[in-house]
Amino acid sequence: MSDHNRRLGSFGENAAADWYLNHGYDVCERNWRVREGEIDLICELASPNHRVVIFVEVKTRSSARFGGGYVAVDQKKQRKLRQLAMIWLAGNTRFFDELRFDVVDVDARGHLQVWEAAF
Repeated sequence: MSDHNRRLGSFGENAAADWYLNHGYDVCERNWRVREGEIDLICELASPNHRVVIFVEVKTRSSARFGGGYVAVDQKKQRKLRQLAMIWLAGNTRFFDELRFDVVDVDARGHLQVWEAAF
C-alpha cells in the first residue's frame, strides 16, 4: 500500500471514529487485527437495558471515479467481516443484545455517509 493510500485511509478512519464519538458511541477498538484480517472500527452503543456492538468498515476514496466505497463492500468482504466479528466476540466477555455491521464511505474532503446496518 502506498504512503498516500495509507494516509488517506487513516484520514477516513479518523473521520469515521469522530462521527461515532459525536453521536454517542464508544469506540472500543481501532484497526483490530488478527491473522485472518482486520476490522477498522468496533464501536458500542449502550443504554441501561440494551447494548449494541457495531463492526465498522471504513472506505475512503479520493474520487468517485470508481464508485463510492459502499459498493466495494461486496459479499466476499461481508463474509470476511462476519468471520472477524465472530472471532472478536468469542474473545470478549461482555454480552451484547445486538450486533450490527456498518459501512462508512468517506471522501477526500472528509464528507461521510454512514450506512447503518449495511448488511
